Amino acid sequence: MTQGKDVRVTVILECTSCIQKDINKEKTSTRISRYITEKNRHNTPNRLELIKFCPYCYKHTIHGEIKK
Repeated sequence: MTQGKDVRVTVILECTSCIQKDINKEKTSTRISRYITEKNRHNTPNRLELIKFCPYCYKHTIHGEIKK
């Protein structure tokens, strides 16, 4: 049995430009692009940011890691 924390963790990446557009709207809709991926805790201790395609912005944008 392994003890302690797992090296690979599942993270959620969320579109940063959709969040900026959605600040002034009262209704928080599900129109924010999210991806689920894994990262290695030892190699990437900081928050992960990747360029992914956002179907709502219809372009490639920066997707940043969020808390679960």
